This record gives sequence, structure tokens and C-alpha cells, in this order.
Amino acid sequence: MVELLAPAGDLEKLKIALLYGADAVYVGGQSFSLRARASNFSLDDIKAGVRFAHDLGKKVYVTTNIIPHEEDVEGLVPYLQALEACQVDGLIAASPHIIEQAMAHTRLEIHLSTQQSVTNHETVRFWQDRGVTRIVLARELDKQQIKALAQAVDVDLEVFIHGGMCMSYSGRCSLSDNLTDRDANRGGCAHSCRWHYAFLADGKPVFDTPFSMSSKDLAALRQIPDLIDAGVTALKIEGRMKSIHYIATVVSTYRRLIDQYLQTRSIDDMSPFVSELHKAENRLTAEGWLEGEPGIEGQLFNMRSEQPTGLFIGLVRTYDAVFGEAVIEQRNHFVLGDEIEVLEPDGSIKHFVLEAMEDEDGIAIDTARHARQIVRMRPPFPVSPYALLRRRT
Repeated sequence: MVELLAPAGDLEKLKIALLYGADAVYVGGQSFSLRARASNFSLDDIKAGVRFAHDLGKKVYVTTNIIPHEEDVEGLVPYLQALEACQVDGLIAASPHIIEQAMAHTRLEIHLSTQQSVTNHETVRFWQDRGVTRIVLARELDKQQIKALAQAVDVDLEVFIHGGMCMSYSGRCSLSDNLTDRDANRGGCAHSCRWHYAFLADGKPVFDTPFSMSSKDLAALRQIPDLIDAGVTALKIEGRMKSIHYIATVVSTYRRLIDQYLQTRSIDDMSPFVSELHKAENRLTAEGWLEGEPGIEGQLFNMRSEQPTGLFIGLVRTYDAVFGEAVIEQRNHFVLGDEIEVLEPDGSIKHFVLEAMEDEDGIAIDTARHARQIVRMRPPFPVSPYALLRRRT
């Protein structure tokens, strides 16, 4: 069975990812993680997240994937032992030192980070011989290379299928460090590749619009059947700093696609999955390296693509089946008369027109305009806690 692995930047996102269909999540702790600016997990949060996941029969992996400098290694062993005490299901690591220390002082399962740029079966075997149980492959492989590699080894392989792409080889970038003194390999990436630059030739601008070095985001819906058939163990979504709407939409879409393919071994119509993903995207997407070396169509260069959709308007906190009343936490402005789409954790979607609502004091209102305002409404059907409300397009 292939594992769908999702990001979780905090405890709420962890719950959303697992409830919406992820088999496992990966989280960053407050040390040794490459997303230092995310709202990373304390040890208490990790422990709570592990309990929640294990109650669902699912897993939690912790990223310890920085490339540590001398000043970064202090406290490593006690931290790894604390993670083991939290009963996490594995570590994702890139540094040989972190891997060796985890092997020597814990019994934690080790997954090799994509930062190690594994692109051939001999390198897979090198790390397998040193006790690593899963290899997160470099993103610079196409699906045929992945298939050939999978046939040559007997270790778990993980492949990225969705999310942001680094313009540098396997994410090992020094641009941010040089321009902002924020080291991407130690968790401080400033996304300098996405900035606007003047591209000059002989002192004159080449383009009328600003130039960037960023690639389009990865979206591998169409490659999922081939990756499953190739024997890939885990399919990984990127985005620990993304919103709960993004996580719920992307995870549930890939969940339904994977399940349908495993059941029927065919996907006759990809358009419903593509349409659903578009509701969460705010950047242009491409297929990365999966169909071969990307060309100009896979890059942004002088294009801008950040366009928040504004569709996500609320999160169901509770539902009273006796009175048919849902308590909603507002996440974007909505009004009476709006046609609302409800995305359930099982991936199902229902619609209704909002005809009445009240504030938390029971006073009738015609608009929900305040951030995280508590609103009560009675949809014409039951809804589940953690269901998402979206403005229907």
C-alpha cells in the first residue's frame, strides 16, 4: 500500500491532514528543522500529535534535516532521545552526523532527506547499508528513472508529488544566505529566487517586466498511476507553511485519486481532480522533472502567479445533530445569499445557499466580516467537525 504523506506546520494542520486522508504527516520540531520560521512543534505538541495520529492508526515523522554547522550540534542527542520518548514514527535527516547519532542513541527509524540528492541505486544501497529505512529521492528524477531505480533496490522510496520547488539542486541553495544572511540549509530560506530582479545585457534591461529565478510549483496528479506502478512507497506533499484550506484540499484530492487508482487500476477522467486542486492553488504549477528535464514552460521567470483564491470562508468547529446547528469559525468574509460549498474530511462535497446565520450571542446577522468570528448556522444537511466552508465558484 502506498503511503500519502502530508505536511503539518502546527497541531491544527496535523489534525486536518490526517482527517482529510493522509496516512502520515511530517512535522518540524523547534530544533534541527529546515522550516525555522514555521510555527514549529514543541515536544508537548509532538507528543499530542503522535497520540492523535496513533489513535487513527497513522504516523508522525519529525524533520531533523538541517545541514548543521559547529554551533548547531549542541543538544542533538537529548533532543533525539526526547523525540523517541514522544513515540514518533521516524526521523527525516540529511546530515550523516545526525543520522549516526540517531542510530547510536535511539531506535528511531531514519528516512534520508531529499537534501542528500539520491539519484541512483548505488547511493540508495550505501545509505541502506548504514541503517536508513527510507530514501526520499532527489527531485531531479523523471518517472522512468524512478521506476528503474525502484526495481534495483529493496528499500522504501519516497517521491515528492506536490508543492513548492526549489530552483537549486535538491534544495541546496546559498542564494538566501548570501543576500539576506538567512541560510536555507539551516532553516532560514528567504525565497530570494522569487524576488524581482533586473536582468541586464550591456547595462540595459532584457525584459520589460522584472525577472525571477523561481520554478512553478509541482503538481503530479497525472503521474500518480505511474509512480504507484513503479513501486514507490510514499508520495509526499510539500508545504508545512501552507494554510489548512490548502492542506485539506490537496490531501483529499490526492487521497481520492490514489484510492480510485488502487481500486480500479485506471483513471478515465482526471479533470475533477485537477479542478479541485485549482481551488487551493495560488501559484502556477508544472510537472517538475517527472516527465523529463523541464523547459521554459516549467519556470516563472518574468511571470507572477501568486493570486489567493479567497474561496475558504469558514471551518466547522462543532455540529449539533439534534438542532441541526453548526458552529463556524470565520476565515474570510461571507454574507447571506452566498452559495456555500462544504468540503468534508472524507472528500465529499455538498452545497447550500446561506439563508440565515447568527453571531455567537444568538443575534441574527447578514454578514460575517470579522476575522475568526464565531457564527452559527443551520445547513440543510449534517456537517462534520473540521469540515471546510468555501464560497462556491
